Amino acid sequence: IAQNISPGTILILPEARRLTTGIRYWLEDLMGTEVRVCCFGVVNPNRDIFLSMAEINIEPPCDRTIREILREEANKFGLNLTENRLAQLQTMAGRNPAIARKVIRRERLGINPDKVEHSEYLDISPVVMAGLASLAIVRFIGMGTGNRSLYIIG
Repeated sequence: IAQNISPGTILILPEARRLTTGIRYWLEDLMGTEVRVCCFGVVNPNRDIFLSMAEINIEPPCDRTIREILREEANKFGLNLTENRLAQLQTMAGRNPAIARKVIRRERLGINPDKVEHSEYLDISPVVMAGLASLAIVRFIGMGTGNRSLYIIG
């Protein structure tokens, strides 16, 4: 393949973090011959060829854009949805246009999309773990000082 690629060629690779080490080194050799490589990924692994690539962050669409996508998709299927229903469907789609279209298709078929299909939530598990650890520390302080009230609270 490397012998048949001209220097003006661009290789587009989705899910680039799943590339094997051999392929990454092969791509690095191709980049030395002025072949352009475009890798897509959610996270930059910061190793191998990714260190020499320019990183471009793409912002997800705003809520207004998602609502417009929902409205256009609903109009395409002849659905008359109120603003209240569009807002409910928007919470199920998050900020993903493909999921927004899927939610409208499910609504058109009468399938009530109960579950939310995006994962844009705030993870509070570190706060919970820190709170539990602080209670454990209070317990050990109570044991060390002989203070029964701290020990019981911990």
